[in-house]
Amino acid sequence: MAKEIFMPKLSSTMEIGTLLQWFKEEGDQVEIGEPLFEIMTDKINIEVEAYEEGILLKKYFGIDEEVPCNYVIGYIGEKNETVPAVSPGLAGSDENSEEKAEVKVEAKAENTVETIQTVAVAGEKVRATPAARSIARNEQVDLELVQGSGPKGRIHQKDVQSFILNTPEGVRISPLAKKIADEEKVNVGDLTGSGAHGKIVKNDVVNVLQKGQKVEQQAASSAAPARKKLSGMRKVIAERMIKSVTTAPHVTLTSDIDMTKVKELRAQLKPRIEKQTGLRLSFTEVILKAVGTVLARHPQVNATLVKDEIIYSEDVNVGLAVAVDDGLMVPVLKNVDEKGLSQLTVEAKDLAKRAREQKLLPDQMKGSTFTVSNLGMYAIDAFTPIINLPETAILGIGRIQDKAVVENGTIVVRPMMVVSLSFDHRAIDGAPAAEFLTELKHVLENPFELLV
Repeated sequence: MAKEIFMPKLSSTMEIGTLLQWFKEEGDQVEIGEPLFEIMTDKINIEVEAYEEGILLKKYFGIDEEVPCNYVIGYIGEKNETVPAVSPGLAGSDENSEEKAEVKVEAKAENTVETIQTVAVAGEKVRATPAARSIARNEQVDLELVQGSGPKGRIHQKDVQSFILNTPEGVRISPLAKKIADEEKVNVGDLTGSGAHGKIVKNDVVNVLQKGQKVEQQAASSAAPARKKLSGMRKVIAERMIKSVTTAPHVTLTSDIDMTKVKELRAQLKPRIEKQTGLRLSFTEVILKAVGTVLARHPQVNATLVKDEIIYSEDVNVGLAVAVDDGLMVPVLKNVDEKGLSQLTVEAKDLAKRAREQKLLPDQMKGSTFTVSNLGMYAIDAFTPIINLPETAILGIGRIQDKAVVENGTIVVRPMMVVSLSFDHRAIDGAPAAEFLTELKHVLENPFELLV
């Protein structure tokens, strides 16, 4: 009997997924555990493996199509089995089918790390074992360049290891660099790698393209403007931002904070935390700790709005906006109010690194009750952050800058930082938002209270 393939529901807030690619064609043999298709949801790419074996009998949706969760997108079965000409809709026919589908996918994700990966390093038709894919991801090896020794050319772990050992350094290329080079028709053999062990990385390809563009601009004074389709992560971000600004009535409050004592605290703790963790304590971790502490005291701000219900969370889970190539990701630090600065330093830096390398797992992208967006590393004093729905508030952090301020009737210079709190006026009124921001200012101006 033919088995349904459905669009997985990987979080409580996920409603649709964008189908990025199929790894199999209709008529191909499918084995359990083989990557079957790739989707985008919650700003990450997820590779989904087959949980049935047989022949791929039908694909109902193509590249870049958006499909509701638990919707049937294809069938796997025996050769010549009859399946519907069009998708029958939600997976299964009984009332519990949607719940069973979700549980099945989530159980698979929990028990097999390789079941879901945030980046597909393989090409469209590459056959490879999960172990081989794992090594390829970690070593940034393009599986299309590896010769498989298994049945039908399937790539095994030993094939990837052999490729790494025997491939000349100049030929090694990261998957992203390979993708850009293929799209722009750049000969990778002419490139010099600037990555580890001479590996060709994205910037190597981009630099060559930029040089070529300059030459073309000099040769033709009226070159056509560059165009890029709004798709993938950029499209998801655009849709979420439009939904936020058109759904939630934004109000933004700002406050100047004297960071003198935070700088003193960081200077004292930095060597100790670096010795303990090998990582440097940044202002971001101190701010996150202060935000978590104050959120625990102001549950009205630590809330989400789902349909017509405000949900006040007992957990303080703070999303940290991280800039990545052509987009933005918001990994989540769980129970921030309960953690010390050392632990926050380790977790925040690990999540930021995973986000930039596109290695976040779905669980690391969900459950946030508040978001912090820090632009303090740029020449930005203040900005108006957009709420990350279904949360009801977000905090924007500007740079720390020496400014003249009046203190006890005397003009002095202090390191000042502007923070901007945007909140959803449907769920939060001005007074509780102002109380939250006022207490956050007090805590950051007296940060040693965080150690008590």
